[in-house]
Amino acid sequence: MPHGTTPDMKPASELTWRSRYDGVRGRSLALADPLSDEDCGAQSMADASPVKWHLAHTTWFFETFILERMEARFQPFQPAFRILFNSYYNGIGERYPRAKRGLLTRPSMDDVRAYRANVDARIGRLLADQAGNRQLASLIELGLQHEQQHQELILTDVLHLLAQNALFPAYSDDTPLPAHSVAAQAWVAFAGGLAEIGHDGEGFCFDNELPRHRHYLAPFALAERLVTNGEYLSFIEAGGYRDPALWLSEGWDQVNLLGLTQPLYWQRDDTGNWCEFTLHGVQGLDRARAVTGVSLFEADAFARWSGARLPTEAEWEVAACSDACGEEGSQERRLRQMFGHCWQWTSSSYAPYPGYASAPGALGEYNSKFMLNQYVLRGSSIATPPGHARASYRNFFPAGARWQFTGIRLARQ
Repeated sequence: MPHGTTPDMKPASELTWRSRYDGVRGRSLALADPLSDEDCGAQSMADASPVKWHLAHTTWFFETFILERMEARFQPFQPAFRILFNSYYNGIGERYPRAKRGLLTRPSMDDVRAYRANVDARIGRLLADQAGNRQLASLIELGLQHEQQHQELILTDVLHLLAQNALFPAYSDDTPLPAHSVAAQAWVAFAGGLAEIGHDGEGFCFDNELPRHRHYLAPFALAERLVTNGEYLSFIEAGGYRDPALWLSEGWDQVNLLGLTQPLYWQRDDTGNWCEFTLHGVQGLDRARAVTGVSLFEADAFARWSGARLPTEAEWEVAACSDACGEEGSQERRLRQMFGHCWQWTSSSYAPYPGYASAPGALGEYNSKFMLNQYVLRGSSIATPPGHARASYRNFFPAGARWQFTGIRLARQ
C-alpha cells in the first residue's frame, strides 16, 4: 500500500485530534475482536502479515516517528520492538524478515495491547502539551492515514489466512460485501483532451499523488459498472484460462506454473456448483456481485476476451472527478461502483509523476523505492476505512497479486 508524507496540517484543538486519534486506533483493535489470539499470530504467506504484527507496527510508527522525535526524555516501550516491527524503513535500521513475522509468538497479543495503550497515553500527553504544533499535527495525520491502510490489510490478510483453513471459518457477518449489479453493461464516453490529474491540494494526500500535472487523453469510454462474477464465469467457461492468445507472457507463465483456473477465492462445492470464500465464510457464487481476487494478468485477459481494455490511471481519475461519476441509486447513464467495492486495476505502471520528489529521511522511503514493477489500482474496496478513499489515491501492487479486493472496470476508445 502507498505511503508518504503530507504538507503541514493546520493545528486543531487537542480534543479534535484526540477524538480522531482514538477513533482510528480503536477501530484497529475492533477489527481484531472477532479473532482468537491464534488467528492474530498466524501468517498465511510472505506477502501477508499477522494481525498482531499490524497492530504492533502501526504503534511502532507513532513511537518511532513522533514520540522518539518529540517526547521529552523519550524511552522506548521495549527496545527490541524497534527491529521487530520495522517494516521497510532502512533509514531506521535493522528489520525482522517479513516472511517470518508469523514466527513471533512473543510478544503476546496482551503485550501488543499494552504497547498500544502505552503509546496512546504518551501521544495523548503530547497532544495536550503541543496541540498547536503544525509538525505534530502533520505527523499524527500521517500516522492515522498509515494505520487506516493497515486496517484494510488486516481484513485482506485475514481473508487469505482463513481461506487456508479446512473449516473455512467466517471472519464476521457484519463486514460488507461488494454490491449487486443487475443492469446490462453500458458505456460512458469522455471527450479526452488536456486534463489535470494528481491531488488538488485540499486535505491530506500521500506524496505519490503529487505534483498535480497536465496529461493528454484521447477520447475514451469507461464501463458504467464493474465486471461481475457472472461475466467472469462466462470467460472461464469460454476457455479463457486455456487460451494463451489472451494473456500477457508473464501472466500465461503464472497460469501454468500455479495451475490457475479461476479467481483466488472461488471453489466448487460437493455438488460441483461454484462457491466463493468471503469474510462471511463460504457462499454460493453470486453472479451479480463484482468479481474480486483477480490479478492484473487476469483482469487484462478478461478485457481482451471482452474486446475491451483496462483503463489508464489518468482516464480513471478524470472520469472519477467528472459529473458522470454518479450515486449508486441514480437512474442516469453514469459511472457506478467507483468507490467502496473493489480496487480497480489500471494498465498504468506505478511510476513517479513528472516533477515528483520524495520526502527527506526515512519517511520518504516507502513510495519512491517501490516505483518499479508494480501497477496502479484506483478506487477503494469494501475493506477501505470510511473517509480514506479519494479520486487521486494511487494504490499499487505487483501484477500477479490476487489476495486483495481487486476487480475489473473495462475501458475502450
